[in-house]
Amino acid sequence: MTLRDWQDHIAKTYLERDQARGPERTCLWLVEEVGELAGLVKSDHPDRQALMHEFSDVFAWLLSLANVLKIDLEQSVQRYRLGCPRCGHVPCHCPVR
Repeated sequence: MTLRDWQDHIAKTYLERDQARGPERTCLWLVEEVGELAGLVKSDHPDRQALMHEFSDVFAWLLSLANVLKIDLEQSVQRYRLGCPRCGHVPCHCPVR
């Protein structure tokens, strides 16, 4: 499936509920899922299956938030199409932060 396909699929599955929840609360769900992922990442020995689960949750909630805000993620990520949007290189030549 393409990114557009995934965004459409998540919209068909959840958009009505996400719109009722609103962008702020949908964003809070996304942040909560990112926090769960961060907790796994910082653990000494993160479980691969748990990581995969949390990555999928973060992805789904990102798609949900984009749908609520009417953002086409496939179009949005095009700024990375040619490499780093800051320096324009692949790999990135920007100083490490």
